[in-house]
Amino acid sequence: MRHIYLFWDIDGTLLDTARAGIFAWEAAIRVVLGDEPAMADMRTAGLTDAEIAVKVAAAHGHDDPRTAAELLRSYAQHLPDRLGWRQGRVLSNVRENLERLSRRDDVISMLLTGNVATGAEAKLRHYGLWGFFGSGGAFSVEGDDRPSIARQARELAAEHGGEMPTGEQMVVIGDTPHDISCGKVIGARTVAVASGPGYDLDALRACRPWAALEELPPPEDFAALVLDGR
Repeated sequence: MRHIYLFWDIDGTLLDTARAGIFAWEAAIRVVLGDEPAMADMRTAGLTDAEIAVKVAAAHGHDDPRTAAELLRSYAQHLPDRLGWRQGRVLSNVRENLERLSRRDDVISMLLTGNVATGAEAKLRHYGLWGFFGSGGAFSVEGDDRPSIARQARELAAEHGGEMPTGEQMVVIGDTPHDISCGKVIGARTVAVASGPGYDLDALRACRPWAALEELPPPEDFAALVLDGR
């Protein structure tokens, strides 16, 4: 069977945590650096967790990679508890699409995210979406950028299907230019959704994705766009 692999970003694409992760970073700064955090104005949209850790460490005067790695581990430990500190939400049409897609034998939903694996699981469990991603995905680890994560996702798809998928078989869905660029690295079709806080539709269109949308469409429209060739 010829599969279509949908690689999903998390923040701003599947859900909005209302930036609850900031509380986890602030806790990590206090524990690891013994410093008072200054995260309120830090722009993090589209950055991987590993990149955020480096940026946070540098903002507090630390350029040792081991410090960034320790910050990342501490953040992941604090995140599950901190998610309940803000009222976030699953974004429009996400649950409906994932439910419909889960009933198709020819579609595999996987994660392609800048979150660390434990952070991704914590967020998706908190919002009741984890069960849709039994095929796993590719996540942020120390030193990896988004193109590297995208290549990991393609390799996972190849392991699942027994052969390297073609570009037409892969779709990257995300809300930032970073998602578009990493999809292009592996030759995937890219669906940009302006549902996140960082980039509007015009900014996403400027990056020339395969499709640009205000938000994830209802299941019938999404299937028509991405899966049914119409």
